Amino acid sequence: MTETFVVIGGDAAGMSAASKARREDSDLEIIAFEKGDWVSYAACGMPYYVKGDVDSLDDLVQVTPDAFRTERDIDLRTNHEVVGIDPETQTVTVSTDNGRFEQPYDQLLIATGAQAIEPPFAGMNLEGVFTIHDMDEADAIHTYVTETDPETAAIVGGGYVGIEMAEALAGRGLDIHLFEMLPHVLQPFGESVATVVEDHLREQDVELHLDTPVEGYGGEETVTSVELDSGTVPADIAIVGVGVEPNVKLAEDAGIEIGETGAIATDEYGRTNYETVFAAGDCAEATNVVTGEADHVPLALTANRSGRAIGQTVTGTPTEVGEIAGTAIVKAFDLGAARTGNIDEARARDAGFDPVSVEITAPTRAHYYPGAEELTVTLVADRESERVLGASVVGREGAKRIDTIATALHAGLTVSEVENLDLAYAPPFSPVWDPIATAAKVLAGSLEEAA
Repeated sequence: MTETFVVIGGDAAGMSAASKARREDSDLEIIAFEKGDWVSYAACGMPYYVKGDVDSLDDLVQVTPDAFRTERDIDLRTNHEVVGIDPETQTVTVSTDNGRFEQPYDQLLIATGAQAIEPPFAGMNLEGVFTIHDMDEADAIHTYVTETDPETAAIVGGGYVGIEMAEALAGRGLDIHLFEMLPHVLQPFGESVATVVEDHLREQDVELHLDTPVEGYGGEETVTSVELDSGTVPADIAIVGVGVEPNVKLAEDAGIEIGETGAIATDEYGRTNYETVFAAGDCAEATNVVTGEADHVPLALTANRSGRAIGQTVTGTPTEVGEIAGTAIVKAFDLGAARTGNIDEARARDAGFDPVSVEITAPTRAHYYPGAEELTVTLVADRESERVLGASVVGREGAKRIDTIATALHAGLTVSEVENLDLAYAPPFSPVWDPIATAAKVLAGSLEEAA
């Protein structure tokens, strides 16, 4: 008898799992429910659509719904919202415009993603106030800017979304005010990265309001200002980008275990506390490769990779979803900033490490070759084991060098082992000592002095 694999959620984790399961088992019945219209889209590209670098939202779609149905033989049903899960009877309840129905499953994947946090600000319902976490929101912002021609934008939140949207709206000719309640932007990237990015934002005429909590928005029907404890700042459009939270209510209501991070708890195969129920993507926890503890870092590669692994597992080949290092990279106008692993010394100590760090600045190319830029690298290691714990980089080019440290984290390399990696060298691409190797060399010396 044919088994049924049901997927809740039509984006990265869900459709990666469905596609991999189909490739592995041509007879499996695969049903994917998506509550909206959009599936398999590149959310990370939305700021570039708002800016105008991407012509159409459709350009962000990886695989169309029709392609999933006709080319991959997946029963994808858009505008179908799963509103209940019963792990005991192995059924889900699905709501549509035509009513509700029950769908049995043999194995289930919850890939409900995350949602933008909407802080309890006054005026969140005003016209011109937006969050940006899905395609419809990106389209609404693009339309609003095009039709109303605003002059001043308020970006609330100095994380990835805030930085990228500051660039996007500046590219549309708006004056930008960026508000961050913490002392620095890009808090997970560390202070050395943040200060470089902040200086660059100011060079781009972004007015920074750091250490500045927002209390709400002013206006009668349409936003006209940002309300602060110290007064108001005029704004014709406001983007709220203060973070995301995993969509776990559906799972929680079904008795599926939620972890300490607030996301769905899973094992190394993405399985929940129910044998036939899996979770992946932005709604699920993963294991941090540095600490070995549960973590929640909602990023695209993690979702795609874990979904693919679960697609193999449900078709008979148990495959681990893999650990995460929290590797991330962001474009801030002309700068690139990236991080991986644990660069926060207080957090490292809480995890049982004795962190030692160095910060170096080195050229990205041979000094005599045109176009060389400075790259600042912060590298962190454990004093006793000398194991690399994490790193951050920032500069006008070379931020993808963070991948070298991400690889070192997954391999459990020591500082000396990173120092002695056989990295590629040619003057147009790197000095003889790559900035990553230089940082490792300096950190190895610090560890020797501390011994």
